[in-house]
Amino acid sequence: MLDVRRLRLLRELAHRGTIAAVAEALAFSPSAVSQQLTALEREAGVALLERTGRRVALTPAAHGLVRHAETVLAVLEAASAELAGARRGPAGPLRIGTFPSAARVVIPPALVLLAERWPELEPMVAEVDPAGVADLLRAGELDVALVHDYDFVPAPAEPGIASEPLFAEAMYLATAEPGAGPADGPPDDGTLGAHAEGSWILATHGTLCHAMAIRACQAAGFTPRIRHRVDDFDTVLALVAAGQGVALVPELGLLAPPPAVRLHRLPMSRRTTVAFRHGAGGHPAVAAFGAAVRATLPVILRNS
Repeated sequence: MLDVRRLRLLRELAHRGTIAAVAEALAFSPSAVSQQLTALEREAGVALLERTGRRVALTPAAHGLVRHAETVLAVLEAASAELAGARRGPAGPLRIGTFPSAARVVIPPALVLLAERWPELEPMVAEVDPAGVADLLRAGELDVALVHDYDFVPAPAEPGIASEPLFAEAMYLATAEPGAGPADGPPDDGTLGAHAEGSWILATHGTLCHAMAIRACQAAGFTPRIRHRVDDFDTVLALVAAGQGVALVPELGLLAPPPAVRLHRLPMSRRTTVAFRHGAGGHPAVAAFGAAVRATLPVILRNS
C-alpha cells in the first residue's frame, strides 16, 4: 500500500523541482524528505528518482504516479469537505490568500458578512502574489485564495487546483494631466504607443502585473522604459500625477485617483477567480467564503 503522505511529497517534488524546495515549503529537513521518498520507492517497487550528484529527476514511473496522486489527493479533499459539512458547517480556521487591491476592496466586506453568518469561522488573510498561490494551496498553507490573470498573461492550468470565476475589471492607462509635473513624451492620445518613448511605472519584476505591462507594451510595438517599480496602486497613481511616468492600472486600483491623473480605458481586462484545492470546493468554509465574496462585491464589479 502506498503512503498518502509520501505521495504528497512526490507531488510537491514534481512541482517544486528540488528536495530542498519541498523541505522548505513543508517544514521538513531535506534528509527527512529524501528518506520518505526512498521509502516510497520501496513501496512502489520501481525507481522513482534519478539522482545525478545533488540533483534528482522524476522517472517516467514517478510522473505517472504523480498523476494518480493528484486524483487520490482530490478524492481525500472531497471526503474531508463532506465530513466537515456533516459536523457543523463553516467553523474553525480558514486561511485566505489575496492580492493587494482585492485585500483592500473585496475582502473586508466579505469578512463582515462571514462574521455575521458564521461566527465560528476564523478567517485569516495573507497577501500573496497570484503567481505563488498554487504552491501555497497544494502545500496546505492556504485553504482558498483570490487570484487574477490578464488578457496578456492568462492563468496556466495548475495540477491539483480548481477555480471559479468571480468578476472582471477594465484596465486603464493612467497618464498625467497636461501641466502636471515635468513634461515627458509626446502628446497623450490615450494609447500605449503614444508613450513608447516615455517613462513607465511598473510593478516589481516577477509579478503578474509586471508581466502584463511588458507584454501589453510589446503587443503595441515597443518595450517600456521603466523608471519606477512600485506595486501599490495608490503610490503608482501619485507618481503618475507627479509626472514621473505612465502606468497600467485595473479598476480596483482606482478608488480615489488624484485629480492630476487622466484615465484612458483600454480594450483589455483583468479577471479574478477564487481558487482552492481540487475536491475542496464543497468544503463548507470554502463555499461560505466564495458566497460571501459574491454577495458583497461592489456593484460596479457585479456588472462587469
